[in-house]
Amino acid sequence: MFVRNRMTAPAITVTPETPFQEALKLMQERHFRRLPIVDRAGKLLGMVSERDLLHASPSPATSLSVWEMNYLLSKLTVEQLMTKKNVVTVSPDQPVEEAARLMVEHTIGGLPVIDQDRRVVGVITETDIFKAFVEMLGSGQPGVRLMLSVPAGKGTLARLAKAIADLGGNILSVGTFATDETGHASLLIKVADVSMQQLVDTLEGMDDHVLDVREV
Repeated sequence: MFVRNRMTAPAITVTPETPFQEALKLMQERHFRRLPIVDRAGKLLGMVSERDLLHASPSPATSLSVWEMNYLLSKLTVEQLMTKKNVVTVSPDQPVEEAARLMVEHTIGGLPVIDQDRRVVGVITETDIFKAFVEMLGSGQPGVRLMLSVPAGKGTLARLAKAIADLGGNILSVGTFATDETGHASLLIKVADVSMQQLVDTLEGMDDHVLDVREV
């Protein structure tokens, strides 16, 4: 799965000249938390977040009058607030897990998606990643969900798949997690068309430890 399969396109963007209040209103109406800033050719210049805009709002403790505040805010544009350097981006052809890694690494909730000419072609957010994660783990599909502790190494998945197929089961999803200090990996698997007890008995008989099992 690639970024292009999950991004929102076309992206909602603004130009550097966009007034601060207009950008904030757009975010609030569309329920965005960040906006790409582009030039007239659609090329990325920077990013502005809702936090950036809210921090620019006047404090209730200000000594300025309403008229003075409104005048100053009317002169403020996103160009004065946007992040111009080190904007983290992805391309449409990058794997979706790479976008997720970048979000985690940089503690950000969304990325502009740019083409080879730095034109913004979409935006991918943490919500898009969560939706992909839910689908990958087969959420919403009825079956038996098992969390297993299995020996890490070659042939483990093939062995499990054969055992489940021999029972007449259909594997809906598989997820693997990091290997622990004992050399075992955690495996999350969802199976349909076979009973929970059959699965537990068969897998435990193969020395795979069932950490959790439930019908969902």
